[in-house]
Amino acid sequence: MDFSFTTIFTDKIVPFLFDLGLAILILLGFWVATLVIRRLVNRFAISKNLMPDLTTLLLQIAEVTLLLFGVVSALGTLGVDVWAIIAGLGLVGFAVGFALKDLVSNFLSGLLILIYNPFVRGDRVTVSGQGGMVVEVNLRYTVLKDEDKRILVPNASIFSNVVIVERKPGQST
Repeated sequence: MDFSFTTIFTDKIVPFLFDLGLAILILLGFWVATLVIRRLVNRFAISKNLMPDLTTLLLQIAEVTLLLFGVVSALGTLGVDVWAIIAGLGLVGFAVGFALKDLVSNFLSGLLILIYNPFVRGDRVTVSGQGGMVVEVNLRYTVLKDEDKRILVPNASIFSNVVIVERKPGQST
């Protein structure tokens, strides 16, 4: 057996460097795709007059999904057994999802709030005795501002409690 540097270089290192370059190109391609998707989602949001919070959510979901596919594709190109990783991530995802069910509940509630739009930025909202003007709806909380206080209301509590919405005069429903 010949273990010279030339043999190792041509048999092992060159093919690996080629695969590494290809994996980097795949990652770059998916990264460019996220930039394209960002522009498309922004154009769609402007044309459909979507709420900024919903637009941000759509962008985050699209970008994370594309980048995950890019990483899995790049790892597969490098010869990593991605099916084992995907299966492991599925089991870990189930366990983490069960452990973080409140976080998942807030995420889904935030998504539904953004879709059904029961209140908008600038509305005065009271939930469970806490009230203020809506300044943001994110994936976990609805952020209210009342004088000099910021109140973070978990989105799941908005779905499980009575919500009082006061709109400004002249504001459409």
